[in-house]
Amino acid sequence: MASGNAPYGTTPTALVRELRASVRGDVAFDAAARALTTMDASNYRRVPLGVVAPREADDIAAALAVCRAHGVPVVPRGGGTSIAGQATGSGVVLDLTRHLRAVVDLDAGSRTAVVQPGVVLDDLRAAAAPHGLTFGPDPSTHSRCTLGGMIGNNSCGAHSVAWGTTADNVHALTVARYGGDTLRLERGAEGPAGLRELVTAHLALLRTGFPALPRRISGYALDALLPENGPDPARAFCGSEGTLGVVTEATLRLVEAPAARALAVLGYADESAAAEAAAGLLPLHPLTVEGMAADLVREPAGLPRGAAWLFAETGGATPAEARAHAERLVRAAAADAVDAAVITDPAGQRALWRIREDAAGTATRIRESSGGGVSGGGGEAWPGWEDCAVPPARLGDYLRDFRALLAQHGLRGTPYGHFGDGCIHARIDFDLLSEPGVARFRRFSEDMASLVVAHGGSLSGEHGDGQARAELLPRMYGDELVALFTRFKDLWDPDGGMNPGILARPARLDENLRFAVLPKKPVDVAFGYPHDGGDFSAAVRRCVGVAKCRTPRAPGPSVMCPSFRATGEEAHSTRGRARLLHEMLAGDAGGVITDGWRSTEVRDALDLCLSCKGCRGDCPVGVDMATYKAEFLHHHYRRRLRPAAHYAMGWLPRWLRLAAPFAGVLNTLARVRPLASLAKRLAGIAPERGIPVLARETFTRWLNRRWGKGTHVLSTDDVALVWPDTFTEHLSPEVGRAAVRVLEATGRQVVPPARGLCCGLTYVSTGQLDRARRVMRRTLERLGGLLGDPVIVLEPSCAATLRTDLPELLPDDPRASRLAASVHTLAEYLEKYAPHWRPPHLGRPVTGQTHCHQHAVLGDEADRRLRARAGLKGELSGGCCGLAGNFGFERGHWEVSVACAEDRLLPALRGAAPGTEVLADGFSCRTQLAQLGGVRARHLAEVLAQGLEGRTPPPRAR
Repeated sequence: MASGNAPYGTTPTALVRELRASVRGDVAFDAAARALTTMDASNYRRVPLGVVAPREADDIAAALAVCRAHGVPVVPRGGGTSIAGQATGSGVVLDLTRHLRAVVDLDAGSRTAVVQPGVVLDDLRAAAAPHGLTFGPDPSTHSRCTLGGMIGNNSCGAHSVAWGTTADNVHALTVARYGGDTLRLERGAEGPAGLRELVTAHLALLRTGFPALPRRISGYALDALLPENGPDPARAFCGSEGTLGVVTEATLRLVEAPAARALAVLGYADESAAAEAAAGLLPLHPLTVEGMAADLVREPAGLPRGAAWLFAETGGATPAEARAHAERLVRAAAADAVDAAVITDPAGQRALWRIREDAAGTATRIRESSGGGVSGGGGEAWPGWEDCAVPPARLGDYLRDFRALLAQHGLRGTPYGHFGDGCIHARIDFDLLSEPGVARFRRFSEDMASLVVAHGGSLSGEHGDGQARAELLPRMYGDELVALFTRFKDLWDPDGGMNPGILARPARLDENLRFAVLPKKPVDVAFGYPHDGGDFSAAVRRCVGVAKCRTPRAPGPSVMCPSFRATGEEAHSTRGRARLLHEMLAGDAGGVITDGWRSTEVRDALDLCLSCKGCRGDCPVGVDMATYKAEFLHHHYRRRLRPAAHYAMGWLPRWLRLAAPFAGVLNTLARVRPLASLAKRLAGIAPERGIPVLARETFTRWLNRRWGKGTHVLSTDDVALVWPDTFTEHLSPEVGRAAVRVLEATGRQVVPPARGLCCGLTYVSTGQLDRARRVMRRTLERLGGLLGDPVIVLEPSCAATLRTDLPELLPDDPRASRLAASVHTLAEYLEKYAPHWRPPHLGRPVTGQTHCHQHAVLGDEADRRLRARAGLKGELSGGCCGLAGNFGFERGHWEVSVACAEDRLLPALRGAAPGTEVLADGFSCRTQLAQLGGVRARHLAEVLAQGLEGRTPPPRAR
């Protein structure tokens, strides 16, 4: 049996041919498919031979039969969010998420659901919700983890104190074994031949060898096969981590979902006080008792006072009943808690739960002692000892000993998790890049296993053992019971083809580490990567695989990841692109992609990245794929001919300046269809796109003409500078004119800007970084004495470029940081420099979209407050409009661009009531709405300026 990394030197043609002949689904053995599945959310990396995405249960059986005939191992894979390495493997990966996503049946009467293994948990919960039901287990990755993966890992989640683990909620399973035969597993069923005899021969060991814990996930659950427990082979199969077979269909138990919920958030003096209080809340039957400390909280908004918190959710038939239950918890905790809050508003509860759910990502960036942001500075931290569990009553003592053990090894970690079940997550700042660091990782792991066992605990309390802990199972169970695990595995899989190296005969915990193949020295790059020590490899390492970018329906203002939501393809998710970049950096050191910056696989995956920067704001660890894309394109096309769109739209500021005197003639020519078609073909523009109309008078020309009519300033305090971005200047000067009217209404005067100012956005987005830096330096020089004065930037994408790309491309130029710090949106400027100005009361509803760059980089809090003061009611949608600057104009991007708009923006537009104001501050968003929705959206400045008409202007300062 082949095992380890890269089991074959070349693609086995016969295997591929037989798989394609036997399987209706997708069979991919190319470099990109393999690179996308080398890693899960763990520290481990194994290179597969190929990937099969079955379309039906028969495909799974057929693939297993072919692989057994060729002696090729198989690993089933769901959402790839496993943190112990069990979703990686050599041989063939079965991708069960692409096609097997059906809820086959849902019987509200019996409270059961039949699902395929690739069903995302939230999809099942959405299907059950109209019946007042839900699936109880809910790990923090509920928006992208699959039911098959949850069964494989025996996942739990925040509500396990009420509804148990996945195994507690499985009724029956249909399972395919290596070789293709299938078994039906349910209470009282036999399982594979010899299983009953194995159990009968070891009754005493099975009855005494397992600790009684609510979160005992480690090893195989052989005690479920005892006569007094059923026997229940389906329960024993749960948590087997893909080592016994593949679930082809599952019958699950559903639970009644409370009609109303409330959240009691209890603040404590420290982490140990919270841990010791958790068990005392269990007799009051909360739905959750979750814990976390202040070092995982980016923004404490909404949390009561304290340095650590318990999140205790309650349910009830009515909101009043749920609230009363939560208030009982608060009263019970009064002696120990320093503060408390009860939240009944669903939006407020979601906001607080997001803090907890993002912890798996934010914990990977340990906060520096000086108090920096979690995802900004700080050290890297990794899983490995992510989810040990001890008896809840011993949690406080265990956490103190855990902290002491970290200190003994010179390590740092941030515990959080399911305090009510005694299950603690912790990312630890292991040095997994050097030999001494890896050796310390092993020593700590051995000591940690002994500590957990000393407290009567389980090495895994939720996510399984995988490669991270299986080697240490003898410390928990003893050699005799672990030997029984191996015999159990062999009854199911006598050929050893199912996920070898996991659980039975495990690989060493310090083998196959994913960082070993990365460059030992920083590679030469254009951006500064200030939060990653200037190291592009460290920036790529930010992606830990929790896959929030794979959420198919992003709630609230979230943007990430529009291209994944449009395509459903891993290659077009932020995680997928990060994995491809990882393999590109690995190169000849064992990577799947060996042609470096010239890689066509990476280029093709990045082609559908909209550079929306949604991941920079929404990814828990701040992956910034827009920057990585620009970096890659910079190197990929260095000294090579670029696509036509890079010259046409990347150099847009230059072309528009040259075209400005001829705007009328060019607009006329653009209306001649054959000429427009020719121009679009030469420029690489999608034929479906309309060509934007050029302004007959630029914003700067209008401002200069207006200034020349006698406007002058007597005090520099009254001066405002509006940035003449390319879009406001040449394509929508009405936005700039409106902003001037608004600013003048506050008593400010807008001075004409220096000529030739440009943020460099279009050069950055097309990866022309040398030219971008020249443009940026010229801009800094032309600003001269105005550098450092507040600047109002009306186009969000240009503001984001000045805030982030400018200082990151010119890290050694202090002028870049000064300009970045002086950038304001219109709302930010008004709030800071005209706090007493009263906007016109408009009193109407709004719809539209918050620009993705504003959401990710700038924030929209000031805009929300300004809209509220102006009486503009309602929320703007999240997501990305899909045009995204040059992206939606480029040939080949039309379908994805439209799909992105259909995700959030266009449905919001169609659902708006008559008379609703359509807001979109970005030129791209307004263009997309005009071309796809047939409406003219407006910038907030335009709406405010219209509302000012008829007002008496304030006296001008003298």
